[in-house]
Parts: sequence; structure tokens; C-alpha cells
Amino acid sequence: MSKLRKVIWGIFIFIAIALLGLYVSGYDYILKGVRVVYMTGHTTAFIDDYEYFDNRVIDNNKPQPLPQHPAYNQTETTPTLDSIHKALGTSAFLVIKNDQIWHEYYADDYQHPRLTNSFSMAKSITTMLLGKAIEDGYIEGLNQKVIDFFPNLKGEFVQELSVGDLASMSSGLNWDENYYSPFSMTAQAYYDQNIRDLILSLAVDEAPNQSFKYLSGNTQLLGMVIEKAINQPLSNYLSDSFWKPLGMESHALWQLDGLDSGMEKTYCCIASNARDFSKIGMLYKNHGKWNNQQLLDSTFTAISTQHKFEESPEYGYGFWLSNHLGKESFIMRGILGQYVITVPEDNVIITRLGHERSTVKIDGFPEDMYVYMEEAYKMLNLNN
Repeated sequence: MSKLRKVIWGIFIFIAIALLGLYVSGYDYILKGVRVVYMTGHTTAFIDDYEYFDNRVIDNNKPQPLPQHPAYNQTETTPTLDSIHKALGTSAFLVIKNDQIWHEYYADDYQHPRLTNSFSMAKSITTMLLGKAIEDGYIEGLNQKVIDFFPNLKGEFVQELSVGDLASMSSGLNWDENYYSPFSMTAQAYYDQNIRDLILSLAVDEAPNQSFKYLSGNTQLLGMVIEKAINQPLSNYLSDSFWKPLGMESHALWQLDGLDSGMEKTYCCIASNARDFSKIGMLYKNHGKWNNQQLLDSTFTAISTQHKFEESPEYGYGFWLSNHLGKESFIMRGILGQYVITVPEDNVIITRLGHERSTVKIDGFPEDMYVYMEEAYKMLNLNN
């Protein structure tokens, strides 16, 4: 056998052993990650990756387009805003004033209504479904215990864990929030074919309701609780409860772990557009009311947008909270710089979707989020 043949056979055997090792060890989902990410020219999850996964449709019905403000796109963008759009690959940027579109920008390949991945903004929407399930009587309230739905969940403190603890990121679950290791729970949740098995392998090892700790596993377990309580797919419930009544301009897609399992990834991954994402902020700003119809209990919207722990004022129930520029705001937020920033006192919503975010954090928030808000306020002339 020639030297070249030996090298080729050596490589083949090495690959075969590596693949077998992944399957035997339970890490075969990594192969999908390689196919979806690296073989498409990326190095991490990306805003168009929903096309490579199974999805369930969130139907809309009769679109109610947001009206344009009389001053629509009449104010020039600032040099700083133009620069950050270019540097971080903004795909959509929207400023809504008094429930009207005041400013709107799209990158060439992302004109409305093209869908892009929400990433963790889906956590806010999942928590919204919790509020609706409570209102509809499927769940008793924020204090109902998770073991009522999953009695086989494990852990020393499992008897204490409530659905409110999941929504407020204070569960005590032993989830490892790691976005960079292919062997992490986060990677497995993203690429594996049965997310339920992963979540139900967790344990409540620390006392819940003690402090804020951001864990994607919390919202995934919350989604599983809601699904079991309502006994229907979450996408259908979201469609009937909010997507249709809000008059969303386009259907959306909720990424599944796989067709056989059919579980929505509730910690991430709703593909929609800037205008429709903005309507979630508008609904909460208007205390759950839309077109004189109360879609969500106003008490729940108020609780969601207030911090639970004094030492962690940056988070409520499914929403991030900020006091930047002296403005109380609540925020939907995704890992690649997806933001819906709602400032009730000024009746302003700032939505940004895009490919990247700043790697620098200030008070727990990516620096670019502050820049989008600051530059929008300069354009609106609302700084004083």
C-alpha cells in the first residue's frame, strides 16, 4: 500500500472513530451544528439560521399595519448611528413614537417583512404566554409549583420551584449557560432533536427565589410547563392569543427541536420582523390593551416590567430593565443585538435587529444597546 493510501485510510479511520465517539457519548448533535454553522460560512448561530431547522408557523390573520408618523423618515440619522449600523451589521432599525412609525431603516437584503431570528427575545414572548395561560385558567398563578406539571423533576429544592421562579430567572436549576463550548447545554439545546430530555435531566440544586441568575434552561422549562398546561402547541396558542389579535403583518416561525418531538425552543428562536416584534413592546406599554381589547392582564404586564430583586434591578419577569438616560425602560433582548426598547414615559419604542452586538458590557447591557437609544433620542430631540 502506497504512503498516500495509508494517509487517506488513516484519515478515514480517524473520522469514523470520531463520529462513532460522538454518537456513543451523546454529542452527535454537534454534527448538525457543524453543518448549520461552519458549512454555511459562519462561526456561530446567525439571524437566518431558522431556515436550517424545523419550524412551526405562528399564523397571522388580518394584518393591521402600523401607521406612519407625519414626520416619517424626515430626520437624518446621526453619524454615530450610521457608523454602528455598518460596524455591527444592522438589518433593521425602527423608531416608533406615539404608536406610529417615526423612523425606519433596513439593510439592502433585509427589507420588510423579511424574517430574522429573535434569539432570546423569545423569552419575553414565552413569559407573555405564561401571563395568558394564568388569565385563561390553565395555570393557577406565578406561585404554582413546577412539580404539579413535571412530578419527576429532580433536585433537593424541587418542591419549592414555581413557574414565577422560572420566569424571573431565579430557579436554582443546574443549567450551564455557556454559548461558546460545543459540549455545553446551550449548544445541545440548540441542535439536539429532543430538548425535553435535556431539560428533564436537570435538577434544582439550589434554593429558588433567592437571586437572579440568567439561565436559558429556565425559559425552556417554563415553555414545557405552559405547553403541558394548555395541551396544545405553543405556536398555536401564541397565534390565537396575540399574533392574530395584534394584527401582525406577517406570519412568524417558531423553531422546533425536531418534527418528532415538536417542542418549541422557548428560550430562543422566533423568526419575525421589526414591526411585528415592536408590537409586543407596544402591547406591554399599553398595559396589555390593543384596539380597546384587553389581550393580557394589566397586572401581569406591570409585574413583568418591574424588578423582582433589589440587588438585580436589571430584570423582571422575561424582560430586561434599564434606567439609561434617566428613562425607565423595559427591553426584549437577543444575543446578536436584537432589541425592542420600550420607554413608556416618552411613548417611544426603539427596535434593532442585526448580525452582531458589542462585546463590551456596561451594567450588564451590551454597549451598543445604549448607543441605539442615545442616537434615537438625539434624532427625536428628546434628551432634555
